[in-house]
This record gives sequence, structure tokens and C-alpha cells, in this order.
Amino acid sequence: MNFLAKSVLTEWVQGLGKITLLAKESLQSLFTFKLSWRDYIYQLYFIGVKSQSVVLVTGAFTGMVLCAQTYFQFHKVKMDNATLAVVSVSMCSELGPVLTALMVAGRVGASMAAELGTMKVTEQIDALRTLATHPVDYLVVPRLLASLSTLPLLTVESIAMGILSGYIVGVVLLGIDPAFLFNNMVKYTGAIDVLVGVIKAFIFGGILSIIGCYKGMSCGEGAEGVGRATTEAVVYASITILISNFFLTLTLNQLFHLYD
Repeated sequence: MNFLAKSVLTEWVQGLGKITLLAKESLQSLFTFKLSWRDYIYQLYFIGVKSQSVVLVTGAFTGMVLCAQTYFQFHKVKMDNATLAVVSVSMCSELGPVLTALMVAGRVGASMAAELGTMKVTEQIDALRTLATHPVDYLVVPRLLASLSTLPLLTVESIAMGILSGYIVGVVLLGIDPAFLFNNMVKYTGAIDVLVGVIKAFIFGGILSIIGCYKGMSCGEGAEGVGRATTEAVVYASITILISNFFLTLTLNQLFHLYD
């Protein structure tokens, strides 16, 4: 292994360790720190309410595309009526939580990194320490808690919008019988599929907020450092979400015995 590869690997391991420590410290603060409800509600508004349009548009067009593509394949074997069942299961357990998390990571994760990075560059985080205020308690915990609260709700919205848009496309544009379409969806979509999606969304919310806050609080000097931290927050959060989704899928399917 050459020097460059060792340097990159060492930096990656150190970064992973620091993010893990920040996550551990933040989770401990959730149970010991007196939460600022004003900051928490503001973060709820910023993450949950202001992400509505992005999440709804993403869910709607994902459901529409998935319905059309599934129909084109199923129509070859005369399984048109099963189209919405595929859309529903896919949106609940995979596409809904993953795409919602990626879209929110792009909007909210970047904003967290930029905001905290600017505070670090202008030495506001150091000023908090001089006032005996722990930055993790004051800056990270409200954002983490708001992300954990809102991602599952945003994911449920995205799933509902995807299924509704898929139903409309299937009935209105593709001419599938609405009764068979709906009955098959209900028959093959279980509550456990929705639960898997919600659990994934909860974990993705923690990932994107911790990485966004870490990148902001550890950014380099000047505007260049803030810009790099913002980019890295989105890239690292997106990659982590995609990788963790694979392992969550295997784990949750084994846990809930979805193969039976």
C-alpha cells in the first residue's frame, strides 16, 4: 500500500471515529441536557415544513415512473393488475425512505454544515465554550432530535404521494381496472412494509444530521473551508445512507421474517 492510500485510509478511519464519538455524545445529551424548545421547534419547521415541496414532488414522480415502468414489463405476461402492488411495496420499504433521506440530506445536511461551519470560522463556537455552553448540547442536539422526528413523517408523506400518483397513472393513463389494482395493492402490502420504511427513515435522519453537524463543526478556515464542508456533508451523508440501506434491508427482513 503506497503512502497516498495509507493517508486516505487513515483520514477516513479518523473521520469515522470522530463522527461516532459525536453521535455518542449527542445521544447522551438527549437524555441529560435540558432541550431548548425554541430551537427544536425552529428546526422542526426548517427540516419538516420547508422540505414538504421537495419530498412531495419526489414521491409523486417516483410513483408515476415506477408504475409506468412496472406496467410496461408486467403487461408482457398479462399481470397488469399487480402493477400497483409493486409500486406500493417498493415505495414503502425502499424508494420512499431512501429518496426522501437523499433529498433532505441535500437540502438540510448542506444547510447544517454551512451554518455551523460559518459559526466555527467566525469563532462563535469558541464563544459558546467561553460562556460555559457546550456546542453539542446547544447546536447538535436540537438538529438531531428534529431530524429524528421529521424524517419518518416526511417518508410517510412521500410513500402516500407515490402510491396515489401511481394509482392515478395506472387507472387514468394506462387503463388498468381500479378495483383489481387496489385489491392487489392491499393484499400484497403489509403494515410491516411501512414499519420497515419508518425505521429506515428514523436511522437516516440521525445519519444526515450527525454528518452535517460534524462537517460544519470541523470545517477548514475561510469561505473555502465552509464550501468544502457543505459539499462533503451532502456527499458523505448520501453515500452513508445508500450503504446503510443495504445492511438495514438485510437486517430488517431477517428480523421481521419477510422471507417467510
